[in-house]
Amino acid sequence: GCTMSPPLTGTIVDLTYPFDEHTVYWPTNESFHWKKTSWGLTQTGYWYASAVYSASEHGGTHLDAPIHFAESGWSVDEIPVDQLTGEAIVLDIRSQVRSNQDYTLQVDDIAQWEISHGRIPPNALILLFTGFGQYWPEKSRYLGSSTPEDPTTLHFPGFSAEAITFLLTEREIVGIGIDTASIDAGQSRDFPVHQILGQANRYALENVANLGLLPPRGARITALPMKIRGGTGGPARIIATLP
Repeated sequence: GCTMSPPLTGTIVDLTYPFDEHTVYWPTNESFHWKKTSWGLTQTGYWYASAVYSASEHGGTHLDAPIHFAESGWSVDEIPVDQLTGEAIVLDIRSQVRSNQDYTLQVDDIAQWEISHGRIPPNALILLFTGFGQYWPEKSRYLGSSTPEDPTTLHFPGFSAEAITFLLTEREIVGIGIDTASIDAGQSRDFPVHQILGQANRYALENVANLGLLPPRGARITALPMKIRGGTGGPARIIATLP
């Protein structure tokens, strides 16, 4: 991609992909539909435009609520709004992913980050920077498969069960995020990271854009999902304020 000069201190960065016909959804999910219902001048001569949209809760830049994989977990409207913001901790695993596209974050990767940047603070949002955002929205590359409609053939990195357990039990995180289609690696079959996270009543952000613009720590993230009552997730507008 293009090389960008580092943004200025206090700059607000958009970490959200637009929703359109190219937006990547999980292979088994309904994709994004948008249809103009009015678009032009009315009979009396003023401009009027309106459209209707529909989609699965899970696709594009979105939030997974705890109830997605945990029956007693919060639905998207029940997540306290103060938990939808926090310091961004960016774990860069691009070098590991270059040699193994199925790589999962290890506890040792977190330990190495803390040696360089200090202990992960309370109420942080852990963002896994895999580099897969560079492939968006080309489904075959982004989902790591020549048959991206078949969920058993996907190859992309994610969190490991051990790493998420460590973050939930040893560090006080509000949520996690990733620049891929899932917090579980593409080859996962039973989605342990989703299960463990949901049982801890924590949320995930998937298909997060522009993680390369964030420093390893210090940026402030706010991730506001569409407030669907009872929803298992929903589209989210994610912004970061740089330190």
